[in-house]
Amino acid sequence: MAGRSTRLEDIAKLAGVSISTASRALNDSPSVNARTKQLIWKLAREHDYPFRRYMPAGPIGANGTIAIIIPRPQGREGQIDDPFFLELFAGVSDAARARGCDVLVSHFTPTNFDDLSRAMNTSRADGAVFLGQSTLHHSLNRLMERDDRFVVWGAKLPDQQYCSVGSDNLVGGRRATMHLIRLGRERIVFLGDSEAPEVTQRLRGYLEALDQAGLPQDRALMVPAHFTVESSEATVDALISRGLDFDGIVAASDLIALGAIRALQRAGRDVPGDVSVVGYDDVPFARYSRPALTTVSQDTARAGRLLVSKLLDSSGVGDMRSERMPTDLIVRESCGG
Repeated sequence: MAGRSTRLEDIAKLAGVSISTASRALNDSPSVNARTKQLIWKLAREHDYPFRRYMPAGPIGANGTIAIIIPRPQGREGQIDDPFFLELFAGVSDAARARGCDVLVSHFTPTNFDDLSRAMNTSRADGAVFLGQSTLHHSLNRLMERDDRFVVWGAKLPDQQYCSVGSDNLVGGRRATMHLIRLGRERIVFLGDSEAPEVTQRLRGYLEALDQAGLPQDRALMVPAHFTVESSEATVDALISRGLDFDGIVAASDLIALGAIRALQRAGRDVPGDVSVVGYDDVPFARYSRPALTTVSQDTARAGRLLVSKLLDSSGVGDMRSERMPTDLIVRESCGG
């Protein structure tokens, strides 16, 4: 075979099988036994046969493969190292492993309908889990009209056609805010990027709690902050610098809460003596921060099981039903009660 490219018939001859058997093996056909497949893959690799276009999405022997795709949040880069996404990824991975499936993480960060279509059309996985909706809600509705092999972690929206799994963000936001109100806090800041559907619902819960307690809705206390410690820290620095009066913070994530606490402490504000802080997600570091963070927990293990089961067990378009999971308020030191 020196001096020319390796052909499929060359691989078949080396393996001592027919060309059709070699082809089926490269496509991971169940009609070819595992030992023969492994031999043919080995020969293809050793002889530089351009086999990667035939490769299955995961190793031979898996029951299936699930792709995890993280959309770009509100036009920014999607961060796979976000602690909550890592927890959610672990939940999906554990559930997939229990079903005998492999998981692959896509490098692709879709930002529009064409990106979504390309991600689905070119994926060799059996289905996809999108971690977050970003600004893609209407595009995901369009995608559902032509491809049902996906499920989304995110909010349930009124005109939604696709299946999503997520927490009850409205109740979570309301419970976090009511907790601070019961502690006597009256000037409560909401920190979060309200362009994100889940954060929008947490903000609605915050507003409902204020109304229920007879407290005014002050737009100056509803402050945008991205899901990073640095963004939140800079935002709270600015609030303090301009003299905004506040005695509580409801943060849309634990990262945002941690950044807020850092800014408050650097400014000489005691947490929780001067300002009580509540986060959202209950990621592992929340219990180890100083002070330990009061937060709203989301059950990522259950979320993973639901996402995987809905993806693998659906029988066709429209068969998957969206589902909301309850949240719990985990009271620790950052609220003072």
